Amino acid sequence: MTATDTPAPAQLHVPVIAWFDQHARDLPWRRPEAGAWGVMVSEFMLQQTPVSRVLPVYEQWLARWPRPADLAAEPSGEAVRAWGRLGYPRRALRLHGAAVAITERHGGDVPSDHSQLLSLPGIGEYTAAAVASFAYGQRHAVLDTNVRRVFARAATGIQYPPNATTAAERKLARALLPEDEATAARWAAASMELGALVCTAKNEDCGRCPIARECAWRLAGKPAHDGPARRGQTYAGTDRQVRGRLLAVLREAVDPVPQAALDAVWDEPVQRARALDGLVADGLVEPLPDGLYRLPG
Repeated sequence: MTATDTPAPAQLHVPVIAWFDQHARDLPWRRPEAGAWGVMVSEFMLQQTPVSRVLPVYEQWLARWPRPADLAAEPSGEAVRAWGRLGYPRRALRLHGAAVAITERHGGDVPSDHSQLLSLPGIGEYTAAAVASFAYGQRHAVLDTNVRRVFARAATGIQYPPNATTAAERKLARALLPEDEATAARWAAASMELGALVCTAKNEDCGRCPIARECAWRLAGKPAHDGPARRGQTYAGTDRQVRGRLLAVLREAVDPVPQAALDAVWDEPVQRARALDGLVADGLVEPLPDGLYRLPG
């Protein structure tokens, strides 16, 4: 194979799935007892958040709310409280909204139909495909950041995928999808794990990669990324940090919190006010009379 050839799908499926069979991490949402709800919870939590931070919150969440109806029965503010320091807490509101819809529309069972999953609040194309594939063994292209990076390197010959998922990436993912449903579901999980553990964004370990000999990027000499600058994630000093500190005060409080308690978490008043206004607008904080605030009730 030359550096310009695209590997045939079967050349990738067999070694990647065999590697996964040997090296897949034992994660609670991959166990049969997790069920579709456990898979869905994990997918919400794992967005932009590493496994090590998700694991303890996931375990606590499922112990408290083992079914969607259990979460739906509580105020959305309790979901925000239990979300802890996972970050991007709007995910907690969306997961609560999905639980309410599952309870009202589907008798408390996470639907297996892809279109029904897509119709749930807070569920986009990726999450619908992931739940249908990982929970129900269906044939869907599951394109997270790790999978996109594996496909970019192995099949396209570039170091990093575009900042946003493109139509060309979706077409490639469908072309690489095995025809058999069970194999396709296994391929989705295996290619994701390969990107998470071996074909990482930095310090890729080609010596451990089961498809290094087929990888178009490696065969091309690993050309450096020459596309748009990759988005970095900053936190210190940002509105995100201020929002996190404000929410931490509210999560730890039993009763509504006065404005003075929130003012104490950040010295810069304009940024603090902007962050608090944003939390209120996002439905994460509820203002009460007399200058008090609480999580949404």
